Amino acid sequence: MAGNVTSLFRDGAGAGPVDFRVPGNPYFPTPGMFDELAARLRGIVTSCPSDTDTVTAELGALLHLPPQCVAVGHGTTELITWIDHVLVRESLAVPVPTSGRWTGRPAVTGKRVDMFPLQEADGFALDLDRYAGFLRARGSRAAVVCTPNSPDGGRPRRERLVRFLDAMADLDLVVVDESYLEFGDAEPEPSVAQEAVLRPNVIVLRSLGKSLGLPGVRLGCLAADPALAGRIRSVLPRRNLGSLAEHVVSLLRDHGPAYARSRDRLREDRRDMTARLTTLPGLTVYPSQADFVLVRLPVGAEGTVVRDRLLTGHRLLVRDCGDKIGSSSRFLRLAVRPQADVRRLVPALEQVLYDSVPTAGSGYSSGTPTVDRLIGETSGAGLRLTGPGSDVAAPRPAVPAPAVGTGIPLPAAVPPMPVAPPVPAPVTPWAPAASTPPGVPARGGLTAAQVRGTVRPVETRPRKEDRPWQNTGT
Repeated sequence: MAGNVTSLFRDGAGAGPVDFRVPGNPYFPTPGMFDELAARLRGIVTSCPSDTDTVTAELGALLHLPPQCVAVGHGTTELITWIDHVLVRESLAVPVPTSGRWTGRPAVTGKRVDMFPLQEADGFALDLDRYAGFLRARGSRAAVVCTPNSPDGGRPRRERLVRFLDAMADLDLVVVDESYLEFGDAEPEPSVAQEAVLRPNVIVLRSLGKSLGLPGVRLGCLAADPALAGRIRSVLPRRNLGSLAEHVVSLLRDHGPAYARSRDRLREDRRDMTARLTTLPGLTVYPSQADFVLVRLPVGAEGTVVRDRLLTGHRLLVRDCGDKIGSSSRFLRLAVRPQADVRRLVPALEQVLYDSVPTAGSGYSSGTPTVDRLIGETSGAGLRLTGPGSDVAAPRPAVPAPAVGTGIPLPAAVPPMPVAPPVPAPVTPWAPAASTPPGVPARGGLTAAQVRGTVRPVETRPRKEDRPWQNTGT
């Protein structure tokens, strides 16, 4: 899919597809708040923003943190860039799959990235004891824990995470990325920000733009010990936030109850979305504490094909995980959306994955390579099933029927073309395609050795926004 997908949403109001790709909060700001923002927009964008210290103090009060323990950035991406540049010296450990910001940015700046593979068989759950052992074995000097993690939405219990922080007190740095924490409901107070300010080597990251439903307004913050937070503040431009981002902070201050209600509604939507997705046979749905849900497609399904067919045939935009180290395109990360949107997604997924009635000479593709191969290599070659107006013929022993519950249908009967005199065609036994090893990208990507962290990924040219030395102007 060439081009920038965001352009699909700029053809006019309501013209774009339904976006299940970018997580966010569809219930905040409220329509009334957007009306207020529209009325004040001219004054907001034509005024200079306050200095960063003013915004930091206001945000610290909202988070119940001392202002000297807070640093505010132009999104968490800016803060991660400076954390890597200032605080990560030689190596960084990170569980994979996870956000590409943590696997890509340190490698670009020459750090050794020690990748701890999360196991698909364990639902990608992070075992903090095993992770600690990995850190000791590799000699990693800094570590990252994303809670909830992207793309699976899983997170460790708070008490276990605090024990992990205590055990890693000798490391140079431990970063707890809580970018998607706002929508969890497993614990009443899951954040460890209050613990971070008491430890000299711990930073907690928070993303505000997406959780407030305004991903286009880049706004993030970190909480840390005053000395650690001060080192980051010292390299940030004095006015690194625009007036619109400053206004977003005031929205959180003035509309706290509405924001709390929006989180409750999104949690309810996540439960509904998970329940509806689990009705699709062969689709594995992972439990999530974030504003997205990870699903594994049925055996043989190719995520890029499913993604493209959902967009072109149903105007639904989804994200496949083939570009994430430790994952493959067999996985989709689906942003939580209101229930009306999910009622469009589920039947569309069902049609793309399971409707595979071939049309002669049409170049039909079901969107699932295994199904297409099964149809192409057996239709008209002796495999005939029961159906209206057709006879029953026993399948050839060399063609095994798919297992029940895999979500892969058998092909419909297609009468062979008449040939005179009849000449028996050679029959090639069908063999299933080789499956992708767990944790290895299906389409290119890194080798298993690189996923385990024994080989550093090939460095790529950093994007302009990832080059802090070129972004220090006010």
